[in-house]
Amino acid sequence: MAFQIDRIRIRGSAPEWRSDRERWQAEYGRRVRAGEALVLVAAVGAAQLIRFGGIDKNAQLTAWSGDARIGYSIISILLALAWFSFLVIGNTGSPGVPGAGVEEYRQITSATLRLFGLIAIVSLLGRMDFARGYLAIALPFGLLGLLGNRVLWRRYAAAQRRKGRCRTAVMVVGGPDAARQMMTCFARDPAVGYSVVGVYSPYDKDVAGDPGLPDLPIITGSTMTVLDAVQETGADIVAVSATEHLGPRVINDLVWQLAPLGVDVAVTPGLLDVADQRMSIRPIGNLPLLHIAKPQYARSRSFGRAVFDLAFAAFALAVVSPVMLIAAVAIKLDSRGPVFYRSERIGLDGVPFRMIKFRSMFVDAEQQRAALLSHNEGAGPLFKMREDPRVTPVGRILRRYSLDELPQFINVIRREMSVVGPRPPLPGEVERYDGKVRRRLLVKPGVTGLWQVSGRSDLSWDESVRLDLSYVENWSMVQDLLIIAKTITAVTRSDGAY
Repeated sequence: MAFQIDRIRIRGSAPEWRSDRERWQAEYGRRVRAGEALVLVAAVGAAQLIRFGGIDKNAQLTAWSGDARIGYSIISILLALAWFSFLVIGNTGSPGVPGAGVEEYRQITSATLRLFGLIAIVSLLGRMDFARGYLAIALPFGLLGLLGNRVLWRRYAAAQRRKGRCRTAVMVVGGPDAARQMMTCFARDPAVGYSVVGVYSPYDKDVAGDPGLPDLPIITGSTMTVLDAVQETGADIVAVSATEHLGPRVINDLVWQLAPLGVDVAVTPGLLDVADQRMSIRPIGNLPLLHIAKPQYARSRSFGRAVFDLAFAAFALAVVSPVMLIAAVAIKLDSRGPVFYRSERIGLDGVPFRMIKFRSMFVDAEQQRAALLSHNEGAGPLFKMREDPRVTPVGRILRRYSLDELPQFINVIRREMSVVGPRPPLPGEVERYDGKVRRRLLVKPGVTGLWQVSGRSDLSWDESVRLDLSYVENWSMVQDLLIIAKTITAVTRSDGAY
């Protein structure tokens, strides 16, 4: 086999070299931990100040039926230290956790709840008379502060990575196709900071000089070992995609070979657009099996989802009704024609419905469309123009901030749409769907969705379809809430809106 690997060298001293990634991760971790320490001191200090008015010598905790008394100043110090210790024990500062998003926040929340659960048990067993108001202030203040601290540092790291700093270099062990796929995925989320710096091919055929990867060194197993390739490319992570070619023994040896150098090994399962909640690793014997749960679209039709849609739409209409009234008056004063535009769309299971929007074009817009086809900038079967002459002056403002879509909440009330879902397709689009793309019709279309928070009109047709299918397969209520939160930011920036 062309793939080569050096004999494992166990060093008793420090490694000869370490990656820049380990250095900036350690610095990032120290800053995050310093922020957490400040947050915890502030949280317990605020709890004591609000509950007791500061350092009150008469504010004491009694335990064991009054046999022991401890001042709350001491309690605050002990609580802050215990809280910080639970964060450390909970592994919230491991190199793979900072900047990891939802998993990062989950671990912090879990560590905090474990601490306060332990406090409740100890209080019960030790008959301690904890001031409930003190804990009721410290817990939410501290937890929100810890999460806010991670959010701020995560945004800082993302900004640095977009500038080309604090990045993680990845060397792909596999073929050029795997490298291209990884580069595409990494480009979709630049805030993570992963970049492919080289390809190491274990295959016998010569793949050097692949025209699809003009800027990447492609190294074959016949020319150097994987260790030499890592040092040649400066990789921080070795991503193995050629698992069937290497086998488990060689991959295990690879992990041992790279560990002293601070280089991680990742194995790609060859899957795309599968949410983490659908994946689980179940070891059987010595074999770890990656289990993939079935697509989740059926859960989106639940009674709870329907109640959420109705409640959210009713609340949204109540809040934005003054804006809608102003928009309606502006449309009437701007150009002749109706206030609303009703467009036929295809909904759940292919059932057509009339989607309601504020009219943003002149009334003869459809008659002008044929003359503008040569200027189409839309993706796939969609017709879009950045400077569409059919859009009214008021319509441009409505579209820029997505105000023209507010009446779609009426469609949600009528149970024709959901708050979150795939983009509502036109009948002409659906006629061109193949069997795979028709899966978009397994859930209700949404007022917003992954397409809305990922670029809107700037997306290619294939990317738009990919996002919609990913939403259908991986639906969850948590994802819907995150999309709603991201929609507010996307609408404010008006990215891809025209």
